[in-house]
Amino acid sequence: MDEVVSTFGGSVSYLVPVMSEVALMPVHERREIIEDLVVRELKSVLFMAEEDELPLEVGFFDLGLTSLKLSEVKSILETTLDCEIQTTVLFRRPTPEQLIAYLTD
Repeated sequence: MDEVVSTFGGSVSYLVPVMSEVALMPVHERREIIEDLVVRELKSVLFMAEEDELPLEVGFFDLGLTSLKLSEVKSILETTLDCEIQTTVLFRRPTPEQLIAYLTD
């Protein structure tokens, strides 16, 4: 299995399968991996503690993200999952839940 190392919040490091392998997983497993990754990255840029709850249905900007921070998350997700995320996706799917659904499909 090809894997890349992803570091979240600068302190925790673990292996995340690349998108080509995630795509082969059952949908529930794929969603779980992608949701965990997206939530960890968003919490990291929002300076949230691991135990803090991130509301998945709230818009990125309502959560307190700036365009710069959202671009940072996009870049990290692209690198970690070895896939490209069009910038327009973040504006057409402006919540963590919608981004997770997009990456899971």
